[in-house]
Amino acid sequence: MNKKLKYAAAAITVFGAAIYLNNTNHLAAHQQSKPVLLAHRGIAQRFDERELKNDTCTAARMLPSTHQYLENTIESMRASFAAGADVIELDVHPTTDGEFAVFHDWTVDCRTDGRGVTREHSMAYLKKLDIGHGYTADGGKTFPFRGKGIGLMPTLAEVLAAFPQQRLLINVKSRDASEGEKLAAVLDKLPAERRAQIMVYGGDEPVEIVRQRLPDVRTISRATIKSCLLGYIGYGWSGVVPKACHHAMVMLPINVAPWLWGWPDRFLSRMKAANSEVFALGPYQGGEFSSGIDTPEQFAQLPQNYSGGIWTNEIEAIAPLVGK
Repeated sequence: MNKKLKYAAAAITVFGAAIYLNNTNHLAAHQQSKPVLLAHRGIAQRFDERELKNDTCTAARMLPSTHQYLENTIESMRASFAAGADVIELDVHPTTDGEFAVFHDWTVDCRTDGRGVTREHSMAYLKKLDIGHGYTADGGKTFPFRGKGIGLMPTLAEVLAAFPQQRLLINVKSRDASEGEKLAAVLDKLPAERRAQIMVYGGDEPVEIVRQRLPDVRTISRATIKSCLLGYIGYGWSGVVPKACHHAMVMLPINVAPWLWGWPDRFLSRMKAANSEVFALGPYQGGEFSSGIDTPEQFAQLPQNYSGGIWTNEIEAIAPLVGK
């Protein structure tokens, strides 16, 4: 019996050593490159993020403004690239006249002088709206951007034309599979080398359609990111990368990262081998995946010489920290 226990103990020791050697970061090659910076919504007006709900009007709780840019506009995107962004995230909604409007909210009531569900309007109507109409930092006493955002809501086609070579992340705001069909049709008209610079994330159903129609476009959805990360935590010690992590944009909350086998360098290498790209986010707390690495304190939580991607709402603050 003692001999059997010794053999079992030896086997467990060897197995544990194999897992350690297969996952220790000390033996992993470090990628000597600067982080890839992703600017969420471009340069945007920040708002009080406490106790947010799905229907919270964030424009009505704007923080005191430090710049003149409005999110999801071509001017904002251009300024973001100039500030050091490598990728710009933008939000889209299909319109009744066959376009894609670049706008965050499900309705236009909060930010603009219009009314109704964004996707139930024509682009011709949306172009007439003032997208700066609803911004206020003092409870409605003043509206510093009112009248300054008329006609600034762009179409996806205009963004693609304005930035023909830059990297973009397109956020599909619905769970309507037909929206995935429409977006895939738009992207399918682009040259393959241009599609390689575009990623898509959002609702499970439309993103799955894009993934099926355009396998050369990196995608991620709420369902697939959970499948990817939970699968990797479960059996990534073996070196096997879950299927959901392949050819994907892996969104990684900073408080989840330490649970991943081989974090950071071995994990990043495995994702790269799976043709995926990793972007570190702010801590996940059960809400939307839009919290970013936005302060020097959050940036300091990343591993030293971290070489993966960084999702940020404050490109102006984070870019200097990585030398961009």
